[in-house]
Amino acid sequence: MTARPPLIGVTSSEMRRDEAAISMTKAADPPHPEMALGMPYLRAIEAAGGIPVVLPPIGHDLAPRVLERLDGLCLSGGPDIDPPAYGAERHHELGPVEPALDEFEMTIVRQAVERGVPVLAICRGAQVLNVAFGGTLHQHLPEVSTDLDHRQHEPGTSPSHTVRTEPGSRVRELLGDSDQVPVNSFHHQAVDRIADGLRATAWAPDGTIEAIEGDGAGFVLGVQWHAETLVHLPEHAHLFAALVEAATAAAAVPAA
Repeated sequence: MTARPPLIGVTSSEMRRDEAAISMTKAADPPHPEMALGMPYLRAIEAAGGIPVVLPPIGHDLAPRVLERLDGLCLSGGPDIDPPAYGAERHHELGPVEPALDEFEMTIVRQAVERGVPVLAICRGAQVLNVAFGGTLHQHLPEVSTDLDHRQHEPGTSPSHTVRTEPGSRVRELLGDSDQVPVNSFHHQAVDRIADGLRATAWAPDGTIEAIEGDGAGFVLGVQWHAETLVHLPEHAHLFAALVEAATAAAAVPAA
């Protein structure tokens, strides 16, 4: 019997104002916030053999019930995390925040790790993963290091710097046995103090943490770069293939 493709939930943490509705006729629906998610996440999961399912930012109390129907979880990029979530004051360079969305994502990723559901976290998602388990963030990287511009001007399909990966780590295994892996960069925040149960496994040339992963045997991996727009490079496509493979294995295990 052929195993069914795993269902991979993808969070959509970015909210946008409905500008189109404002310009439409009076008969149109009233303006309201809309969730936004880049299609490259979904295409990358589909190309790897999974079925992507977009997760709306619903009440965090529903997160466990949503997770019951999923085989894997991908935390996407998006806005800054509200600093009170990790016990910090808001920095003057902080961008727009959505605390309710933060709470939903942190709840569902905690539940996922607890239940052994495979997790791939990207950009903001890696930061959510760290904060969810007690870690902290650098709120504005230019105040930490000016040796590297972490907000590139080139398209996301183009790498802008390299990362050094930890020998023996999952990210090294997936990206290839090299300590100079090209990645892209679209962030001004990054992991600072690492949460218990996680460890840093990749770094930018200026020392910024670029990947974290779980200490246990389960698939828990966060990368600071936008791997979904680099899947034309085999090493980055391997991240999504590994998520789908782990989710397929998880789906095959009967529920307790």
